[in-house]
Amino acid sequence: MNHLPEDFITYTRELFGEEVWQQYLHSFDEPAPVSVRLNPFKPVPEEILHFSLFTLHSPVPHCKNGYYLTERPNFTLDPLLHAGAYYVQEASSMYLDKVIREELSTFNFQLSTVLDLCAAPGGKSTLLRAALPDDVKLFSNEPDRKRANILMENIQKQGHPNVVVTNSYPCDYKKSGLLFDLILTDVPCSGEGMFRKDPATIKEWSVKNVMKCQQLQRTIVSDIWDCLRPGGILIYSTCTFNRHEDEENIQWIMDNFEAELVLPEKRFIPGVDRGEGLFMAVLRKMSTDVTIKRQNLQALRIIFPSLTGEGRGGAPAHAEALSIATPQDKYPRVELSREEALKYLHREALVLPEETPRGYVIVTYQNLPLGFVKNIGTRANNLYPQEWKIRNL
Repeated sequence: MNHLPEDFITYTRELFGEEVWQQYLHSFDEPAPVSVRLNPFKPVPEEILHFSLFTLHSPVPHCKNGYYLTERPNFTLDPLLHAGAYYVQEASSMYLDKVIREELSTFNFQLSTVLDLCAAPGGKSTLLRAALPDDVKLFSNEPDRKRANILMENIQKQGHPNVVVTNSYPCDYKKSGLLFDLILTDVPCSGEGMFRKDPATIKEWSVKNVMKCQQLQRTIVSDIWDCLRPGGILIYSTCTFNRHEDEENIQWIMDNFEAELVLPEKRFIPGVDRGEGLFMAVLRKMSTDVTIKRQNLQALRIIFPSLTGEGRGGAPAHAEALSIATPQDKYPRVELSREEALKYLHREALVLPEETPRGYVIVTYQNLPLGFVKNIGTRANNLYPQEWKIRNL
């Protein structure tokens, strides 16, 4: 493959072995698999999904709610996506579902608080929320503000109320004094596992960047380690292949902290596995000592839920329309056709049936809430968030 960097070819060919290397190369001649994960909090009959834009082809074997599709539709034009009925997620990363539901259960492991440290755009956080018990509090964090806003949007659309979204750095969490039973560190990496799906990552790759990523990953783990309870679980993952960012970092964690590997390391390779590249390792904190610190939530930048609990201009917070915790009878509801739903998502004004009460109304599609309008009689003012609106129809 002439477009792959020579240094990458030399190293990865030896890492994989010739047979797996050839399977990997062959994957570039095939389209990348398309997969979605259904949201159990907003179930939709399968025939409605078929009526929508796609057909569920076959289950993702390591994810309870994951499915491969026969082809990639224009997801943007499916109101069910915006209502949170499903999340478009790469199949290999869904392996986290198996780890949470099956693998960790063998340790009789108790969970009350969980942190997804590098969470945007939200695939693993929304998977965690679906796989964890309802009463577990999930903190979903993204240091980059722009990406944190995308994370917040996707969390809101999934509808589960027991999630806090923060825009903070690992060192901020260290200052907060919070302790977690499980921390997911899906760390920034050199992206080798995305070469097939996103060719732009090939141009960004270099040996220098690999080593830079390795050091950044170690800094992230060092900063967050004190936030893990004794006996707690750290899940470390990347979307890259090389041992510098994967196995060498796992060994570094075990050498520098009181940690043990509790599950075999797992690597997904395109051409061998039906998905993109992923590495995941699960470690346990062996230390029994813990320093109880006074909690200081002011060290974190919490962006969801809103501290005011209101949207713009005194309107209800948009998340209230999407939340599964909002009582069905709190606001009037009006069902929209697909054409009307797309107009709503485009932030156009709607005209509701004459009998619709004045004031704030939740509009739905296939009985799933899309958001609020303010019905003034002659029309309904569209309150869909400006930054969420779809750009094409």
